[in-house]
Amino acid sequence: MSGLEFLLVTLVGYIVGSIPFAVMIGIFHGVDILQQGSGNPGATNVKRVIGKGAGYFCFVGDSMKGLLAAGWPQLHVFEMVSDPLRLAFVGLVAAVLGHSYSVFIRFKGGKGVATIIGGLFAIMTNVLLISVVVWLIVFYITRYVSFASICLCLSLPLLALICREPIEVIVLCLFFAIFITLRHRSNIRRLISGTEDRMQKET
Repeated sequence: MSGLEFLLVTLVGYIVGSIPFAVMIGIFHGVDILQQGSGNPGATNVKRVIGKGAGYFCFVGDSMKGLLAAGWPQLHVFEMVSDPLRLAFVGLVAAVLGHSYSVFIRFKGGKGVATIIGGLFAIMTNVLLISVVVWLIVFYITRYVSFASICLCLSLPLLALICREPIEVIVLCLFFAIFITLRHRSNIRRLISGTEDRMQKET
């Protein structure tokens, strides 16, 4: 991996990750998503404030940011063939940081879970799919999106180890587990105090 490759992939990943889909969807619907609900510019808040369709659209958009950032370095564009997997890691980390600290909204941003999911789909689909099952089980039992998201990310390094992924992948998953847990600090406090909002079952 050359310095130029690193810088290019980092820049593209960060800019792509910084695209604030939640804010743009809010503007389209005449809502300032940063001032409504939890104030978090992510799919869950969009769903609560605007509606189910808008929330799903936001999730897809945020996921695609990770998929693009981690996927394009593996296409060997611009002769980047030296280390495509590590370049994919760099692109994904940059996209997650861009999503969480977007230059377009004064370095505010969402938690990063959807972007991680999209990026891991391009890097290690098997581990991702198992972790999504973890999310579904935890969410079905608790109805807490935040707790399910934390469990998903905490499961990643263990699943990567079980699936015998390369050490670089395990380290990446460990980074995301720590990062997402820290990004959910306020949610964890509300979970402990019993004030965290549950997602209501649809009838």
